[in-house]
Amino acid sequence: MRPETPEKRVHLFRNGRNQALRIPRGFELDGDEAVIRKEGDHLIVEPIRKGGLLSVLASLAPLDESFPDVDEKLLAPDDVEL
Repeated sequence: MRPETPEKRVHLFRNGRNQALRIPRGFELDGDEAVIRKEGDHLIVEPIRKGGLLSVLASLAPLDESFPDVDEKLLAPDDVEL
């Protein structure tokens, strides 16, 4: 798969014991974390996506109020005519 932005040559440099590169404008990733993996001689860098609805719901504080019984006025399953 070809990138949406044309390729660009970058310089590799050392940052302490790590090899690094600056990501040029137009190649920026969303967020502030990424996953990197090596496939042959290619490095694949992918942003870590924010969680979906389930992670948002899991982060919410529990509710203190109880919900009404919505089944209390319904017919019993045996009394329903089809």
